[in-house]
Amino acid sequence: MFPWLWFWSPTLHLPFSGSVAQQIEPDTQWFFAGIPAQAGNGQIEKKAFEVASYGSQLGWITEVLLAQASPGSVEADRAAGALRKLEKAHAEIEVVKKQSRAELAEAASAALARLQQADPAAYERLLASAAAGPRRLPR
Repeated sequence: MFPWLWFWSPTLHLPFSGSVAQQIEPDTQWFFAGIPAQAGNGQIEKKAFEVASYGSQLGWITEVLLAQASPGSVEADRAAGALRKLEKAHAEIEVVKKQSRAELAEAASAALARLQQADPAAYERLLASAAAGPRRLPR
């Protein structure tokens, strides 16, 4: 049974009186999603960043370059270590790029197969357009 004038009852919320579950993991997707299409692929950039951060890569490049440009400015062992790290990161990033290209080709193949099933005429037009050569889009 509701008391009289229940809609005037005050509702009091003390700290931690409600649900305190929250997601505290930061969302960093905005950084890689903000990469313009002409500057690169955001997904590949994210995977490359997981291999070695931009700061690490630039640091290694700087050490190797300084050792080459002015001998003695950077210790030879440090420069050699930086070069090894840079070569390792380069090899890993090339693997990432190769996997990305393979995934893209698989996705395109699957999309073409779906288009062929759904709309054979559009599939044929697309193949004819692709055979004619790449189109230049106006800028």
